[in-house]
Amino acid sequence: MELINGDNILFSDISALIEQTRRAIYAQTSGSTVLLFWKIGQRINNDILENKRADYGKRIVSQLATQLTAKYGRSFEARNLRRMMQFSEQFLDFEIVSQAATQLSWACFVEILPLKSQEAKMFYLNEAVRGVLGRNVIREMISRKAFERREIANTQLGTLSPIPPGTFKDPYYHSINKIKICGIISA
Repeated sequence: MELINGDNILFSDISALIEQTRRAIYAQTSGSTVLLFWKIGQRINNDILENKRADYGKRIVSQLATQLTAKYGRSFEARNLRRMMQFSEQFLDFEIVSQAATQLSWACFVEILPLKSQEAKMFYLNEAVRGVLGRNVIREMISRKAFERREIANTQLGTLSPIPPGTFKDPYYHSINKIKICGIISA
């Protein structure tokens, strides 16, 4: 079979298959890693520390980290084990974690962990899953306080507003659209 000018098409098609498979492998690996880290955190919290914060618990985590790091590498250093513990404490529902893990990397969860309120964590988690956002975008949203801005916008809407809550994530956009609805600015 002779390909006339088809070499580029064949190459492009095969390249696309390879890239698609690579992305699928990465997503599966990333998701499995997130679930592994959640399970490790849960196991340490529940079985070893019995959900207590004692000095012996810190020693156990430190010793465990030393052993795991020697065998499996830097991903299991004490700092990361504490993140895993924090992760399983903050996201108790394995179903939520497993669904989000199919689309988000561990780095995305690490960005969300330090947030104070559970509502903020769930907001950023939902935004990240809905938009298939990466760590840098999540970090930017957090630094721009997207959750807080949305909350401000929702409180400014009032109960009789024709605009559903959560429509605007920034009070500035809410104000502009509120003016448009009132007919002050023509759309």
